[in-house]
Amino acid sequence: MIFLVILLLVLFPHTVCKAHIVKCNVCHPYPPHHKYHQSGNFIIGGIASQTFILSNSIAFTEEPTPELFDEFVVLTKNYQHILAFIFAVKEINENPQILSNVTLGFHIYDNYFNAEWTFHATMLLLSSLERFVPNYKCDFQNNLTSVIGGLDSQTSLHVATILSIYKIPQLIYGPAPVMKGKTSGLSFYQMTPNEVIQNKGILSLLLHFSWTWIGVLIMDNDDGERFLQTVSPMFFQSGVCFAFIERIQIATTAIEILDILKQGAKIHDQIMGSKANVLVVYGESYSMVSLEWLPYLPEVENVTKEPKGKVWIMTAQMELTSMVFQRTWAIDMFHGAVSFTLHSSDPPGFRQFIENMHPSSTTADGFIKDFWQQAFVCGFPNNVLENKVENDNMEKYVCVGEEKLENLPAPFFEMSMIGHSYSIYNAVCAVAHALHGVSSSRLRHRAIMDGEFWNQPFWQCEKSKTLLSNCTLFSFLALFLFIKLHHFLRGLSFNNSAGDTVSFDQNGELVAGFDVTNWIISSNQSFHRVKVGRVDPLALPDQAFTISEDAIIWNSWFNQVRPLSVCSQSCSPGSRKKMKEGEPFCCYDCIPCPEGEISDQKDMNDCFKCTDEKYPNKNQDLCIPKDTQLLSFEEPLGLSLAYFAVSFSLITSLVLGTFMKHHNTPIVKANNRNLTYTLLASLLLCFLCPLLFIGHPGKVTCLLRQTAFGIIFSVAVSCVLAKTIMVILAFMASRPGSSMRNWVGKRLANTVVVSCSLIQVGICFVWLATSTPFPDVDLHSGTKEIVLECNEGSMPLLYCVLGYMGFLAISSFTVAFLARNLPDNFNEAKCITFSMLVFCSVWLLFIPTYLSSKGKYMVAVEVFSILASSAGLLGCIFFPKCYILVLRPELNNRELLRRRKC
Repeated sequence: MIFLVILLLVLFPHTVCKAHIVKCNVCHPYPPHHKYHQSGNFIIGGIASQTFILSNSIAFTEEPTPELFDEFVVLTKNYQHILAFIFAVKEINENPQILSNVTLGFHIYDNYFNAEWTFHATMLLLSSLERFVPNYKCDFQNNLTSVIGGLDSQTSLHVATILSIYKIPQLIYGPAPVMKGKTSGLSFYQMTPNEVIQNKGILSLLLHFSWTWIGVLIMDNDDGERFLQTVSPMFFQSGVCFAFIERIQIATTAIEILDILKQGAKIHDQIMGSKANVLVVYGESYSMVSLEWLPYLPEVENVTKEPKGKVWIMTAQMELTSMVFQRTWAIDMFHGAVSFTLHSSDPPGFRQFIENMHPSSTTADGFIKDFWQQAFVCGFPNNVLENKVENDNMEKYVCVGEEKLENLPAPFFEMSMIGHSYSIYNAVCAVAHALHGVSSSRLRHRAIMDGEFWNQPFWQCEKSKTLLSNCTLFSFLALFLFIKLHHFLRGLSFNNSAGDTVSFDQNGELVAGFDVTNWIISSNQSFHRVKVGRVDPLALPDQAFTISEDAIIWNSWFNQVRPLSVCSQSCSPGSRKKMKEGEPFCCYDCIPCPEGEISDQKDMNDCFKCTDEKYPNKNQDLCIPKDTQLLSFEEPLGLSLAYFAVSFSLITSLVLGTFMKHHNTPIVKANNRNLTYTLLASLLLCFLCPLLFIGHPGKVTCLLRQTAFGIIFSVAVSCVLAKTIMVILAFMASRPGSSMRNWVGKRLANTVVVSCSLIQVGICFVWLATSTPFPDVDLHSGTKEIVLECNEGSMPLLYCVLGYMGFLAISSFTVAFLARNLPDNFNEAKCITFSMLVFCSVWLLFIPTYLSSKGKYMVAVEVFSILASSAGLLGCIFFPKCYILVLRPELNNRELLRRRKC
């Protein structure tokens, strides 16, 4: 497109230049009421937003009457925007290091917050000075290089609609407009940070103070709806609900004001009647007028004169403006408000500059007189307000022009540069630095910056061929200047006189964050701002939002206590939320966690179980580590069992030693010495087996304890069985002519013991070969403890080992019971019967006791059963014999033993 324009300029210079060489005698339909011009080699246009026109209609087909301007209200605080613009141009012109040999000028027009006036002001910037002829250059005194404006997105959109045709850079100091669903790219540059940063900052603020139940006030326009659609998913995902959403209508005419105020009364009642103590307000500064008027509107009933406090969270565009309408109105309802504001600093000399501003100091400023009259409530002679002053009997309030701006309350005018003014100041500086970049980039570009060239009287070219060529060159250079300005503005970075770095990214957006400001309303209707935090997009994620909670002054309603804004009170740990049917997810009841589950934080949606290594405490808000449990030598139970095991082992050793000492005596010979020694040795090992069950389970102990116990006990019971069989065979062999004598002897006894024991050995071998026991941890059998145990590997094989021992014991008991009445003096079947009865009783009781026990007590039951059954065998079989051997040796006589039973 650019190359096509250049081609047209080269091929058809007369045609293209015709728009410039035709002498134009058409004037503007009417001059703008508020304007400010200053000549210069390069002109920066400005779209100001200072005045509300409250007329019912505005038409451009006829010249406006003076009465039109009787119905306007000046937003006095916005006059600082114009002063910041003028100060920046003055500072640039006085600094030869930025622009040399050329000067900056400006044309500033008021858009009156109205679309038609905005389009008109934009066309004035594109027309010749004082001649409303769009697309025609009647002279070259208006060398427009860029436009700064506007305050709201709609104004910026209207301006961009026209400027984008000419590719003229537009630097906006309000929110970015949306053109056809996307920003207009190179047409404008945003002097405020991206709103996405602000939205994330608002969410961070809400989450920091745990405000989950909020009201939302938005403007009833596309910007408000876009804000709502943007933040709703973010807020809902983070657990923030909307108690209500209200839309504020904007009054554009005097007739609409009363209707909007009455509608605002309903909004006021909704705000004050809601449990939500926090309100997020998105809108322009003038959108708050309807709410600020409510406490003083006589037509509206049921409006609280002293409303309860709320925390107002406002976006960067919001300003207190109501006091420009009525000085006596209170703004206490906004005390303690938190606002996301544009960062600002005071450039050196700015305060002195505005202190020297007076209506008499300049005649070109078309804004200052109306500002002065509105701010100081006075009137100038020969002014449209003069009649009103006289009619109201206010002749004594005549403006003298020497009133002091520093005496004005802050809601009317601030001496320190506010955020929007600082953005305008930086916008002018950005244009100047871009022009400097064009001038210093290459030598051939310096012709563009030649002040004498731009001041040539090209309107006199008429039909001169030479001048036509110059006119074509002028158009070419103007287009080339815009292209180069866009090039240097993208990615521009510089330090302003206030010491701040101003830079754009490649999308034309300012690389900056927001300040979090607390509004402090004083009793004298003034206020001041206190910076309490910061949103910095360039910081680390956990440091992007910072706030000093102690520095915040809350509304007096809260008595300086941190405000709460929740639909339901927080569920304490140990309980969970139960949603209320038909209400937002922020409204819920609290119910205790089910048994065995906990919640360790507030407002949890679900309870959860502890890990296997932990268990819930009594309040169900904490998982406590389980105690490690095992049958150890350090605790009384384990120590007692170990003591009995060692004691019985020593007793068994003494019995064995006693029998070996008296091995040639009749009583030892009569009880089959080899079987007796084998039985005592196995019983000795049986008493030592419990030591494998006590203590920390290890690989070796887990491998040996059940198998060793099974094999040793099988040997012991096999010995008892062999003894019983030998008794029966001995009785049968004592009969005359019996063939059983060949079976009586050591070979039979050894065969019984070895064969019965080998079967158990085979079972244990299969067990160890297929499913080896190993150390394990039981996390579930105990509620509050972790049991260290041996995993037996295969429970069926363990039951086979125990079952086989039971089979041997029952067999021994049965055989001994049948042989108890045999008439043999050396028959010890009764003693064996009684010992096996004890043995079987112990192990029959073991089964239910073992299965009903948990943890270390299961091991203790098994150890006790081993000791009890072994002690039963030892006591019942060997105690009578030891009594004779040790205490009654005289009874150890063959003749006497024939008369005894055991």
